[in-house]
Amino acid sequence: ITCFHQYILLDGNSLTTADLVNLGQGSFKIKLTPEAEEKVKKGREVINALIAEDRVVYGVNTGFGKFAHTLIPKEKIVQLQENVVRSHCAGVGAPLSVERTRMLLVLRINVLAKGYSGISMETLNAMINAFNASCLSWVPEKGTVGASGDLAPLAHLTLGLMGEGRMWSPQSGWADAKAVLQGHGLQPLVLKPKEGIALINGTQMMSSLGAEAVERALGVARQADIIAALTVEALRGSTKAFHSAIHAVRPHPGQMEVAERLRSLLDSSIYPSQISESHRSCNRVQDAYSLRCIPQVHGVVNDTIAFVQKVISTELNSATDNPLVFSETGETMSGGNFHGEYPAKVLDYLAIGVHELASISERRIERLVNPGLSDLPAFLVQDGGLNSGFMIAHCTAAALVSEGKALCHPSSVDSLSTSAATEDHVSMGGWAARKALRVVEHVEQVLAIELLAACQALEFLRPLKTTTPLEKVHELLRTVVSPWDKDRTMSPDIEAAHTLIRGQKVWRTAQPYMDTHRKKLLT
Repeated sequence: ITCFHQYILLDGNSLTTADLVNLGQGSFKIKLTPEAEEKVKKGREVINALIAEDRVVYGVNTGFGKFAHTLIPKEKIVQLQENVVRSHCAGVGAPLSVERTRMLLVLRINVLAKGYSGISMETLNAMINAFNASCLSWVPEKGTVGASGDLAPLAHLTLGLMGEGRMWSPQSGWADAKAVLQGHGLQPLVLKPKEGIALINGTQMMSSLGAEAVERALGVARQADIIAALTVEALRGSTKAFHSAIHAVRPHPGQMEVAERLRSLLDSSIYPSQISESHRSCNRVQDAYSLRCIPQVHGVVNDTIAFVQKVISTELNSATDNPLVFSETGETMSGGNFHGEYPAKVLDYLAIGVHELASISERRIERLVNPGLSDLPAFLVQDGGLNSGFMIAHCTAAALVSEGKALCHPSSVDSLSTSAATEDHVSMGGWAARKALRVVEHVEQVLAIELLAACQALEFLRPLKTTTPLEKVHELLRTVVSPWDKDRTMSPDIEAAHTLIRGQKVWRTAQPYMDTHRKKLLT
């Protein structure tokens, strides 16, 4: 995707998951490429020609779903589009966050820019202007079954653009949609034939939330390797299990990548570790699986995320409307691109995959707080009994992992027939996306607890030092959380560590040292 000063150019073909998340933060405005504008105009010309010829076209002059065979008089085809938006605004629950609503709006703009929906440039420009002004509709998070796409959420998105319902902007907060638009010099959308269904039919809610889940999963997965390395050091574990020869004979890409990261963090020959040297001659042959098998368990998570990202990236740049408009042949075709099975299935897979990071992290936390497994003070605190230390922080990790197990039940294996059995198989992709995000957040929180516990464990090994990259991560945490010498409220410390992980600060702290290690091995 092309970034031009403060604008990002959309072409309907090259939006990435990272682009979409960045756009959700409100840091950029958007424009269409000239090529995309031309495609949109040609698509609209097809719709105008079909209307002029009085051709019967689904969603243009027919009803929807079960009413597909009901013809609509020409004088009512605009009312038809307004009606479909209003009637489909049946969502419930809390609204999407401002950031997620931005993502939803810009993703809908991107797929409409492909030119296969018959939208007019006037309407698309109005959407772009609303995005650039941060005029965002009230979109309840619940109500989509994932086919025909995300109808209810996208209807709510459109309703605000029509000047109805509620909208948010930085200046107004939540207020009457028409007033919000007019306060920014914008006019409500006036829908043209076909535009109502063009705006609400597609997989953009599940895909936009899925993009966020992918990006957060990428971030937490690579930081999980660093946090796990801290635990290996704190428990005086062996690094032999990470030797390149072991992983070369089982060459899964993710596994090899994790093993390489662990070597770069724990290699005492390049980054001397006093802790490692202190137990080099011990008689332990091998460690527990939660330490020894980090590359195998973390590795498959990496490969899972890569697969999911590929599918979601395709979906971000796909025409998922119905009917589709083909300007090359001047015709429309009804199909099933709105069915959310692709994003639904892979987001279920993402939840199952990334959850394992929390599962194995909780086991490492257990080893840190259990004196029978760690040779450290019970629950990582002095004066045990008077102080409880990390006792309940570990319980929190266990609770989050247990919730994650339930959330990993695939939503896409479920289907309920809707629209009088016309839409008789659906994807449940909206729920797949929402619960994937919940699982990712739980993983972040569990790893935040492990980060706290591992760094606290290092305090009991002083004055011995670990490797330079891991000492730098320890120093990072100590800028926001002090060591425990007696009991205190744990929640603020967990949140502070979680914030570091969400902000990729653990990764950014260790990455330069990992890169240097790699370069030294190559020279």
